[in-house]
Amino acid sequence: MTTRILPAVGDPDAARSITTLLSQLPDAEPVAPVVDSTQLIDTLARLAAESVDELPEIVVVHERIGPVPALELIREVALRFPAVGVILITSDASPGLFSAAMDSGARGLVALPLSYEELVSRVQAVAQWSVGVRRHLGHGGDVFTGAGGRVVTVSGAKGGAGATLTAIQLALAAQASGRGTALVDMDLQSGDVASFLDVQFRRSVVDLAAITDISPRVLADAIFRHDSGLALLLAPGEGERGEEVTDRSVRQIVSALRSRYEIVVLDCGAQMSGASAAAVEMADTALLLTTPDVVAVRAAKRTVRMWDRLQIRKAEETTVVVNRHTRSTEIQPPLIQKITGTPVAATAIPAGFKELQGAVDAGRIHELESKSTVKQALWGLAGELGIVKAPEGDRKGGRLRGDRGSVSFRRRREAGG
Repeated sequence: MTTRILPAVGDPDAARSITTLLSQLPDAEPVAPVVDSTQLIDTLARLAAESVDELPEIVVVHERIGPVPALELIREVALRFPAVGVILITSDASPGLFSAAMDSGARGLVALPLSYEELVSRVQAVAQWSVGVRRHLGHGGDVFTGAGGRVVTVSGAKGGAGATLTAIQLALAAQASGRGTALVDMDLQSGDVASFLDVQFRRSVVDLAAITDISPRVLADAIFRHDSGLALLLAPGEGERGEEVTDRSVRQIVSALRSRYEIVVLDCGAQMSGASAAAVEMADTALLLTTPDVVAVRAAKRTVRMWDRLQIRKAEETTVVVNRHTRSTEIQPPLIQKITGTPVAATAIPAGFKELQGAVDAGRIHELESKSTVKQALWGLAGELGIVKAPEGDRKGGRLRGDRGSVSFRRRREAGG
């Protein structure tokens, strides 16, 4: 089997030397080197968008690559392209650097000046690992091989604002439209996703917190596969264990999920922690749920300002969603937009206590009837946010019909960000 090797080397002389030596290895096929970290990520993303099989088995990263430092670059490659094995070439072969490289996701380290024998040994070992990972991915069921899935966080301005229900229905809408979707309960101390979906589970997000190299197999072991097709990563049953999930571990977990699923929805609850803050910071779309009352809107304003002060997220990058909306309330979405200084979603979620109560009490919120006005609005919100995929042959109408409910694929307003 031919092993494709992509060198990432900034110095032209070093690139020629490394490529020449790689070409001498048995069954090795070095491709044209990339000169910096940006070109490397762009190249891998372009290849992954075609197929995981188009990716090189091995990427060789020189210690002086830039502008992103080598270890950070290795971490990003390992998380976004888990089927690619990375080898670090460095003049520092100390145990400390070796440990740091392995923690970052490297599969091997080769010392400078390069030794043919050492290079052969490392390349063969990493190539075998890469083939094994691809074989696993090929039978993994729902592997997303694009440049990176879309991350959506749902936070509540205060407790009871409806973040969990919203996160679940957005994820269900994305899954029903044909997109591989993961739903993560990041409300670590009091998460209710499992209760809403009548799930009994053993594994949780805590099981990934201490792992520095989240492989596809490790991730799959922590995921609960729901009857709806959603991949669930749940909050721990013991709330105090939520403290084990740090902001660093969240970044690794979200990056691993992003590399495997088209849509990743995180329920971040109403209490901010380092973990939920990291998730909001990483999100492509950050939603903040509020109800149209003075207390909730003030809480939303405080949250927006806090995120801005802590440089988690700018106000203009946060979308407020109004839940339990009625036309008779004095506080309407335009006023909420003015008070919070954020875009407000065009889709407001109506108050529907009676239609929700039975499904919530039974823990079967995924079986909410299609005629439910709340479900229709939430799936419409999914269309507005662009996280659902319009069915082939129905691009103009853009609706999911039948038992799955109805989703209008409306484009987000320019102000939505």
